[in-house]
Amino acid sequence: MYVRLFKPILETILALVVLLLASPIFVFIYLALLIANRGSVFFTQPRPGKHERVFNVIKFKTMNDKKDASGKLLPDAKRLTKIGRFIRTTSLDEIPQLLNVIKGDMSLIGPRPLLVRYLERYTPEQARRHEVRPGITGWAQVNGRNAISWEKKFELDVYYVDHLSFSFDLKILWLTAQKVLRREGISSGTSATVEEFKGSIKT
Repeated sequence: MYVRLFKPILETILALVVLLLASPIFVFIYLALLIANRGSVFFTQPRPGKHERVFNVIKFKTMNDKKDASGKLLPDAKRLTKIGRFIRTTSLDEIPQLLNVIKGDMSLIGPRPLLVRYLERYTPEQARRHEVRPGITGWAQVNGRNAISWEKKFELDVYYVDHLSFSFDLKILWLTAQKVLRREGISSGTSATVEEFKGSIKT
């Protein structure tokens, strides 16, 4: 009952309230990125959601589109702007995803929506992360986020799928608030963002 009815209703209401309360911050970031990125404020990208249905995730754009002499985008570390780095480390780039929650593409809590090309790289067990709607935060995010291995993230994602409950969601929300304030696990330790998932050995 909670998963099918109360969770989507509660999260939609909460997303609306948070978006309303955060509207001054939203406007400030919008204007700052408008200047820093010379007009480009939002980053949208196809991501697989529940049952692998693809939708467009919305985030604040923290990197510019600078390219090298051959026309290829520069590495993430060189495209991450100063304001973008601040927005990313404070997790403020996630605010627009509240619109995805309101639209019904995402939940506040669930496995993070990753790249479409990763779908063919998951093991059958890892692919179970798509049995629920993806979330802005999740069990993997409060247990290491980008500082843990892909395999560990997926293990935590599947654990969430198997143990989803109202009390578990409340626990994740509380831990998320603590993580954001401490700015823990933002980067992988070897990259400005996070390394690409190359795939696990399927057994």
